[in-house]
Amino acid sequence: MKTLTQKEEEIMNLFWEYGDMRIVELQSHYDYPKPHVNTLSTLVKILEEKDFLDHRALTARCFKYFAKITREDYRGGSLQNVVNKFFGKSYMNVVNTLVKDEKITVEELKELIKMVEGGK
Repeated sequence: MKTLTQKEEEIMNLFWEYGDMRIVELQSHYDYPKPHVNTLSTLVKILEEKDFLDHRALTARCFKYFAKITREDYRGGSLQNVVNKFFGKSYMNVVNTLVKDEKITVEELKELIKMVEGGK
């Protein structure tokens, strides 16, 4: 999955939160100073090229844009990218690193295993 810049992710979060919208509607969700319509149009076009957004024509010159990917799919793809890039494609390496770096305790890991086994 392709990655998003901070600004692109900001825009995608607005589409995931508010749904389909035109560029001016997108702009309305920003605080002042609002980004220029041309800036947002450029970023939306990039998101279309990256296959995160698509559009449908309302008129000859007016388009409504919509997300082609869910936030959950992006989150899963982003996690997979991190695992592939930094942990040799191994989720075991991720967990091992979390335990070694004391980000998760062995007790928490045991609790997690119980939760997973209970969910089966």
